[in-house]
Amino acid sequence: MAIEGESAVQPARPVVTRFAPSPTGYLHIGGARTALFNWLYARRFGGKFVLRIEDTDKVRSTQGAIDAILEGLRWLGLDWDGHEYYQSQFWARHAEVAHELLARGHAYKCWMSPDELTAQRERAQAERRPFRIDSPWRDTASEGEGPFVLRLRAPREGETVIEDKVQGRVTVQNAEIDDFILLRSDGSPTYMLAVVVDDHDMGVTHVIRGDDHLNNAFRQVAIIRGMGWPEPIYAHVPLIHGQDGAKLSKRHGATGVEAYRDELGVLPEALFNYLLRLGWGHGDQEEFTAAEATAVFDLDGVGKSPSRFDLKKLQSLNGHYIRLADDLRLARLAAERIGPAADLALLTEAMPVLKPRARDLDELASGAGFLFKQRPLELTEQARALLDGEARSLLARISARLRDEQHWTTAALEANLKPYAEQQGLGLGKLAQPLRAALTGQTTSPGIFDVLALLGKEESLARIDAQAAG
Repeated sequence: MAIEGESAVQPARPVVTRFAPSPTGYLHIGGARTALFNWLYARRFGGKFVLRIEDTDKVRSTQGAIDAILEGLRWLGLDWDGHEYYQSQFWARHAEVAHELLARGHAYKCWMSPDELTAQRERAQAERRPFRIDSPWRDTASEGEGPFVLRLRAPREGETVIEDKVQGRVTVQNAEIDDFILLRSDGSPTYMLAVVVDDHDMGVTHVIRGDDHLNNAFRQVAIIRGMGWPEPIYAHVPLIHGQDGAKLSKRHGATGVEAYRDELGVLPEALFNYLLRLGWGHGDQEEFTAAEATAVFDLDGVGKSPSRFDLKKLQSLNGHYIRLADDLRLARLAAERIGPAADLALLTEAMPVLKPRARDLDELASGAGFLFKQRPLELTEQARALLDGEARSLLARISARLRDEQHWTTAALEANLKPYAEQQGLGLGKLAQPLRAALTGQTTSPGIFDVLALLGKEESLARIDAQAAG
């Protein structure tokens, strides 16, 4: 059970949250949800949401990844306060804190060689115990020669307790916290030091992140206490798993946010709502606007169990949001997928009959494709099978009947053809099947009278006549 949240009480300090992605790849689903939770918490309590790009790994960090992160956040509607920060800008400050820890006696210089570290690691493996650095330089005043690293002098007695807003009370024996490196031998800071310094200097009050960072929290608390700084409130959110219960990965279809937008045709409000409900809830409510979520979001609604990512559920939710979306907006999005042939006005007119059939923007664009086909129509194999000699004769009779239709509207066309189907002893489906094949080149489409009305009289008759003639 999660520790009681602050749902009814304004936090004592002005809230500052942060999202601190590493720009070594795309903005993945787990990262997007972390950003969303931090954004909502800050907005709920009138605080600040800080974006910090943790680009300390200069070899793997890329500008393309940075651009994808920024664009993905903006697409989801997650704005940050001020400009984005880059961790590498603060290396001098990180080194300054490391040396202050050294001066305070909470860090030490270490000249251990790689061979010594390897020997210790192999001895721990042979003795089947966790590997912990045991540096001979920890408690000596003598100095070595050559390059050295700065290590934290971690406490070895007692325990460290974190009152986590999601995980509850978590305790670790201090003997389990190793003397990790603060500054490398080239003077560059490690992630563990940099994140603590940046969080402090940026006034971060709440660290909301994946529970894969929970072990890091105890190491980071050791730095914070060594400096005498106030400790942030921690909330470690369970990771997202696939349907098989394993940690979400590429084999589950886990891709970047931009892929859900570009390749899967997901609307931002659908992904926003889906991510929100992955591990968080508020009563029985399933759907939230950004404003509704901001009004009620709190950490006590975050569960302690991992969430399971369900692509089919996301697609279903996306279909729901497509049905709710503005027709002109959808027409523009579909037009991007259709290409230069798309007529925006016609697409907008068609949206009321197209969008109920689509779960994503690709299905929406595909469903609208018949509107922009050039004659002679390319028929699917199934559509061609419907157009036998009897069907072509029927199409010729339908064309003759429709040629005199003065009111080319859905209602007028239905009033014209329904009685005709009955006169011919046909069900409407028997009339509609070859007509649909002739008009769209497919066996599926919106209602046949909607298809006729959208194509217009001239184009409809031209397509029917072309197939009637064989």
